[in-house]
Order: sequence, then structure tokens, then C-alpha cells
Amino acid sequence: MSLEIQWVLDNEQLARLCRQWCQQPYVALDTEFMRVDTFYPIAGLLQVCDGREVWLVDPLRIDDWSAFAALLEKPEVVKVLHASSEDLEVFLHLAGALPAPLFDTQLAAGYLNIGFSMGYSRLVQQVLGIELPKGETRSDWLQRPLSELQVRYAAEDVQYLAELYVALGARLSAEKLAWVLQDGAEQVGNLRRVVDPRQVYRDLKQAWRLQPQQLAVLRELSAWRETQARERDVPRNRVVRENSLWPMARTQPGDLVSLARIEDMHPRTVREDGETLLELIHRASALPEGDWPEVLPEPLPLEVSTLLKKLRAVGQREAQRLDIAPELMLRKKVLEALLKTGYPDGPYQLPESLRGWRRELMGQALLDTLEPQP
Repeated sequence: MSLEIQWVLDNEQLARLCRQWCQQPYVALDTEFMRVDTFYPIAGLLQVCDGREVWLVDPLRIDDWSAFAALLEKPEVVKVLHASSEDLEVFLHLAGALPAPLFDTQLAAGYLNIGFSMGYSRLVQQVLGIELPKGETRSDWLQRPLSELQVRYAAEDVQYLAELYVALGARLSAEKLAWVLQDGAEQVGNLRRVVDPRQVYRDLKQAWRLQPQQLAVLRELSAWRETQARERDVPRNRVVRENSLWPMARTQPGDLVSLARIEDMHPRTVREDGETLLELIHRASALPEGDWPEVLPEPLPLEVSTLLKKLRAVGQREAQRLDIAPELMLRKKVLEALLKTGYPDGPYQLPESLRGWRRELMGQALLDTLEPQP
């Protein structure tokens, strides 16, 4: 495919092109963004390839993303991305929409057992025999004008992404193609779920060590931190460092001097938000017992490593049978969730996070593996 690079610089042009792209069977999409001191990614460039032409969309010149959102959500158009998790965040923040259906070339490579963890350049080299230039991934994508090297790098990325889709799609069976799309839909679904700030405390390190009254304080502090990070558009640790949350909830300082002595507490946090934090601690610590969270379960003990190894073997056997990269089979978090339903003596239940074809093909084998041996 000869490379024709064209720019999209206004709302009307983007809307017209999106109507055209909505008539195509697929579009390859990529983004370049900056995310250093912000909670949300700042889009510097969007790249689109319909298999014939490459378009570079300048997000600094666009303020109406409704047509692009409609393209992302159009079910007849496959959206092709590679290792798409960060790109999805860009789309969600920029256009308020996520791609469906999503074909992730990293997943497709895993289902073809080409390799799962290899980077984009290596995959292009392996499948298409093309050596991509390096050196622009960390450049400033918010500068204008972009350099010639940046433009070429961005355009080639999405051009070869379209070619990868054609090459990988031709090698996938109908069954494996369905699994690639199913995994893409699950990834999109996970991102669509709105995180309740009042539930964030459950995933913090060491939270399980706290008593219910202390957990009430941790819940309030972590919910405030999450909300403030989004509102201020700064990383969470710029609001309050994560390592400070647990000791704050445990010791519940009552004045700024005590607050400043908390482990890993940044002086700026005390100066700018100290009084607010003290008020949050005071209010949460005074909650009646009926409003306290339940104690969180302890982490699984080290002894479960033997069981985890047996459970992973179920996935490895199935991966070998299906000729799929083992990394795609059973995630450690899923296996740990399974063990938490009944450890140490059972009975066990398949966790909700084990879905689709994995549940169908391996669910019973996992439960059988956990059955006590006579």
C-alpha cells in the first residue's frame, strides 16, 4: 500500500471523513498522547487508516468529536488497534466513546501463538517483514508543528496496523477470531465500568490490616483523593501519596504537626490540603459502628503457590492443545479470585471474572483440580 498522508484540521472535515469511514469494513486507529502530570491523557495526534489512505487528525484543532464517537460505536466497522488499553483511555476522554467491535492485533498474535508480549515493531517485523524506525515514541506530541520524523513515524504505525489486520485476520479461524473480538469487548467493558470512589479503598495495599473503624477513615480519604485527582486532572499521588493513606487511617492524626509526620507525606499536601484531610479523618472516625465497612479478607498465604501452579497447568495444557500463547489463558487475578471463594477446604466457585470461552473450556477442569484427592 502506497502511503498517502493527509491531515484533518477542522470539525467539518472530520465529520465528513467519519461518514466515509463508517462505510468501510474496518479502520485502523492509533493515538499519540502525553501523560506526565495529568490524570487524563492529553491527545497529541490521532491516526486513522482505512486500508488505502492514512489520515492524521489534529486534536488540538478539533472540538466536536460526535462523528468520531459514532464511528467508534458503529458495530459494522471493526476498529483495529494494538495493545489498546491506553488508546482506549484517550478515546473515552476525548470522544466519550469506546470502539466496538475491537480487534487488538496483540491479542490476535497471541491467539495465533506468534507471541503475546512482543512489541508492535517486533510484530510488524515478524508478520510483515518490515523494520520500523525507532526514536519518536517519547517525543513531544503536543508541539506544533510536528517534525517530519514524527509525522512519518505516526503515519507508518497506523499504515502497518491495517496491513497487520489483513495478514492476521487471514490466519485466524472463525473460532479464534470470535475470541479476539470477545476479549476486545471485555477490555472495553472493563473500562466502561465507572469506578465508585468509595470502593477504591478495597484495593489499597495493607487495607486488610485495618479494623472497621480505621477502614471507614481509609474509605473517606481514598474516595476524596480519587475525586480530587479527576477534578484537578492530576495524578493521584499528586493529591496524596498512596503510601500515606494507610498510616493516616491507622493513626488518625488530629493536627497538622502529626499529619506532617505521616510516612511519605509530602509537605505540599499538608500545606494545601492539610485542614481538609484532618476534617475528613475527624468526620469518618466519628461514624457510628453501623456505617463502618466490613473487615477485608486477608491475602492468600504463600502456601497457595502450589495450588496456583496446578491451576496454571490447566491453562497451559489447553493453550498447547489450541496452539495459543499461554499468557492468554488464565490470569493470575482470576485464579486467585477462584481460590478466595473457598480456600483452604472448599467448596470453590468459579469467579465472575472467568468468562466466555475460558469458563466454558476450563471452568470444570479448574474446579476438578481443587477437589480433595482421596
